[in-house]
Amino acid sequence: MFSLKVSVLLLSAIPQILTQTVWLAGDSTMAEGGDGAGTNTDGWGQYLGQYLTLPVTNKAVAGTSARSFTALGLFADLIDEVESGDYVVIEFGHNDGSAGAIDNGDEDAVGDAYNLTATVTEADGSTEIIHTFNFYITNAALSLTAKGAIPIISSQTPDNIWDGSVLAAPSRFVPYAQEVAGNNSLVYIDHYDYVAQAYEALGETTVDTFYPVDHLHTSPAGANVVAEAFVRGLLCSESPLRNFVNGAGEAVPSKCYFY
Repeated sequence: MFSLKVSVLLLSAIPQILTQTVWLAGDSTMAEGGDGAGTNTDGWGQYLGQYLTLPVTNKAVAGTSARSFTALGLFADLIDEVESGDYVVIEFGHNDGSAGAIDNGDEDAVGDAYNLTATVTEADGSTEIIHTFNFYITNAALSLTAKGAIPIISSQTPDNIWDGSVLAAPSRFVPYAQEVAGNNSLVYIDHYDYVAQAYEALGETTVDTFYPVDHLHTSPAGANVVAEAFVRGLLCSESPLRNFVNGAGEAVPSKCYFY
């Protein structure tokens, strides 16, 4: 009788395990179709699934930032869709920088303090109070956690801009992402560093072929390298999601960084 009860309990847990999903929230560097302009670009989120044993749902949207993903209701929609036990990779930064005199709908308040705000001017002369990158990402992550999901904070990827034989230094949003993760006891993947490691091993000449239109949007081949770099970062992290990396994922190149 005891063994029968144990078997029933184990069987009841199987549906939850089988239905776990990995969700992706990000910008064009992650999104299907890359820049969305039909220019043979694609986002790395489209290639992650081949390295995991869990299904991946890519909710990234080109042109978004932490702020606009929030304002457009995309984080709210994602929070509604996820189930307890799901993983959610959050990666922004490319569109979050200051826009200048007229707000572009994407810029965040400068700084990393949660309660810091700024006032921006819209094209019609009206004003809006905006918050920091850390504010938007923290709120999304905490809401996901409250739903029972497991957020993973990933830093933005590099642009194809070089300083000699190495990639140019990262933007302020890379340490901001790490700070959000640290402040909220969440797993952090330094996707910037893992991509940089992969790119620098390949060399600038090869990496240039990954960028058919500009220094930001990758070709499918480039997107796959960026996906591999995320998997390497995942394998080097403490996230339980690393237990769902398959054999192809275990074989991705590069080595671990430790912080």
